[in-house]
Amino acid sequence: HTVIVGGTKYVLHLIPSGILRPGKMCVIGNGVVIDPVAVATEIAGLHEKGIAVSRENLLISDCAHVVLPYHRLIDEQRELRKGPNKIGTTKRGIGPAYGDKVARVGIRMGDLLDEALFVEKLAQRIEENNVILTAFGAEALDFEQVKAAYLEAAEKLRPFIGNTVVYLHKALKEKREILFEGAQGTYLDIDHGTYPYVTSSNTTAGGACTGSGVPPHRMDRVLGVMKAYTTRVGEGPFPTENDEISDMLHGMGREFGSTTGRARRCGWFDAVSTRYAGMLNGIDDIAITNLDGLDTLATVKICTHYRLNGELLEVPPSDSRLLAHCEPVYTEYPGWQTPTHEARTWADLPANA
Repeated sequence: HTVIVGGTKYVLHLIPSGILRPGKMCVIGNGVVIDPVAVATEIAGLHEKGIAVSRENLLISDCAHVVLPYHRLIDEQRELRKGPNKIGTTKRGIGPAYGDKVARVGIRMGDLLDEALFVEKLAQRIEENNVILTAFGAEALDFEQVKAAYLEAAEKLRPFIGNTVVYLHKALKEKREILFEGAQGTYLDIDHGTYPYVTSSNTTAGGACTGSGVPPHRMDRVLGVMKAYTTRVGEGPFPTENDEISDMLHGMGREFGSTTGRARRCGWFDAVSTRYAGMLNGIDDIAITNLDGLDTLATVKICTHYRLNGELLEVPPSDSRLLAHCEPVYTEYPGWQTPTHEARTWADLPANA
């Protein structure tokens, strides 16, 4: 996530944004796949900006799986071979890392704490994946180089790695408030998203339970966060996509991916996809962000339905091929053409907003 606090911009890929708030403990749960080298670099970057990161404010699950260089290389090679059917992966190795997890051959963060065990597992995995990389026509990995880089990162992260489930349940017992922060949107969910244009994990609210070890009945509120317009990174169907909205937002310097720097695809607010996201996540409250991105428009559109083969749809079809043929049905509203970026209460907002 990209977060601006006190006029300073922070780009956080793995460390929760709560790290910017004093007195908060940030937990990276078992459901995350982690590149230890990237985390160590992110921690160093926060230190350079005056943000202290220690065991007092960061805990990493020993059960979280590790992203390794062969995951990234295989991710890239697979994407290259898909040609026009590419899914728009960030090529960070996320999918292959989850693949190893499901295949029960992954390396976990806890393994990094036992050098002999880690080296044994790494040797096996690099030997196997070098066969795959060579078959792809890519260069094989050097075991010693990978081992050295990851053992160095392991020592830096050693103080942070532990049993996050026990910590979270202790916090629940003490009646402390816990906020779960997801990294991606509903339609990137491996089960409920626009398959195959999805990520490799569950990004809906239920993923907070399986990805943390906190049971469902302890979740007492689900906050749905959405922009006042719609965006998408990478490939996949996007019914409300609009070039004028994209050009306007990109011209403001908005909507570029924090991981890849790629320009996000943009379009009008999609109440159809939002309606279904509400069903999937059991949303109690909604937070609308980036309202000020629409401040200059005389007219604002909201997609209320899709039209597919003459039929009006209130929720999107689960088949991405059908979704690609859906036409948006819009309701137009007068814009507010007043700056809203300093609004902090409902009373501060223009009536049309």
